[in-house]
Amino acid sequence: MNTMTKRMLFWSPRILGILFAIFLSLFALDVFNEGYSIGEAFLALLIHLIPTYLVVISLAIAWRWEWVGSILFIALALFYLASTGGGSWVISAPLLLIGSLFLLNWGYRVQLKAQ
Repeated sequence: MNTMTKRMLFWSPRILGILFAIFLSLFALDVFNEGYSIGEAFLALLIHLIPTYLVVISLAIAWRWEWVGSILFIALALFYLASTGGGSWVISAPLLLIGSLFLLNWGYRVQLKAQ
C-alpha cells in the first residue's frame, strides 16, 4: 500500500464524517420556517440537531479509537434503518460507509501510524 492510499484511508472517513454532520445539520434549519418564537425556535433547533450530535460524538471517538468509532457508526446506521423500517438509505448508507472506512483504517493502523 503506497503512502497516498494510506493517507486517503486515514483521512477519508474523517472528512466524510464531518461532511455528513454538516449535511444532517441542514435538516435542522427547517425550524426557522415554522413561525416559532425565538425561545421555541432555539429549543426546536437543539432537538433537531440531536442526530448531528450523535454523529459528531461518534466522530470524536472514532478519531482516537477507530474500532470503537466504526462500531458506533455502523450501530447508528442499523438503528436508523430499524427505526425507519429499512426504507431510507440516504442517511444509513453514508453511516455504513464511514463505519466501514474506520474499520479498514483500524485494520491498517500499524502501517498508517508508521508513516
